[in-house]
This record gives sequence, C-alpha cells and structure tokens, in this order.
Amino acid sequence: MTTPSELPGLSPAQLEVWASVATLLERLPAALDAQLLRDSGVTHYEHGLLYALASAPDRTLRLSTLAGYANSTLSRLSRAISRLEKKGWVRREADATDGRFTLAILTPEGHEQVVRANPAHHALVEKLVFEPLTEAQVRHLGEICRRIATAIDPAAAVWEAPDQVS
Repeated sequence: MTTPSELPGLSPAQLEVWASVATLLERLPAALDAQLLRDSGVTHYEHGLLYALASAPDRTLRLSTLAGYANSTLSRLSRAISRLEKKGWVRREADATDGRFTLAILTPEGHEQVVRANPAHHALVEKLVFEPLTEAQVRHLGEICRRIATAIDPAAAVWEAPDQVS
C-alpha cells in the first residue's frame, strides 16, 4: 500500500503545511458564517458585500466592481444582492454616468446592520486569527498571505483596510 509521503508531488514537510492550510481554509469560513448567521442573519460573503458598500464613497459601488472585490461572479453577486434587497439593506439602480452599469447602494438600514454586526464579527476574528499569534507572527502571516495572493493573481491590487465603518 502506498502512503501519502510515497506519492509524487509535495515533500512530507510541504504536505504537512498544506494540510494545515487546507484545514484552515475549510474551518475558518464555516466558523465566520456560523457566527454571522446566528448573530446577524447574513453569511460572511453577504457581510463582506455590506462592509465593502459601507466603506465605499457614498456607500455605492458598481456591481462589477463589487464582484471584483468579492472575487465573485456577477451571477452569485446578483443572487446575494437580491437577498440583501429583500431585507431592505441594499438597493440597485442604473448608473447615471453610464447606464450600462448597475449600482449597489447601501441603505441606511443596511449601514446600521454593518455597524451592529461588526463588533461581534471582529471579536471572533480577533479570537480565531490574532489571539493565537504573536505580533511578529501576525506580521509574517500578512506577508505570507500577500505573497500567496500575488502568486495567484499578480495583477490584483494589494488590499488595504478602509477606514473603520461607523
């Protein structure tokens, strides 16, 4: 019988690290979704859309821009925006500067939703991602993530944190 370490490909050390990364990629989104669904009635993806809109000038973005931020297809984004519209948190309208585009606009109720959801969400991120690490490890994690993201898409801009939503 062949063991994983005998298969061609990753070295045993690389395989051990990859298993840790893959486990993180599975468990962290599930934990974030569970907290946000329980406390706020939205998925992590939907909260990210609301947060991006809350951070944008005039709390408005073109759907194509929002899809790029969310690394999402327009189809998936449209379904999520429809759910958020039903809750009264987002509305759509044609872009007055170019009617070929549709805008997503965060409503005042949607902004209140983001403000309410952020403290518990950020507390969970602090607990799960930052508390287990030293300050040096946090800096290294940021650098590691930027390098991997650049390897995936060298043309993608490096994300910088917007001003706090308030």
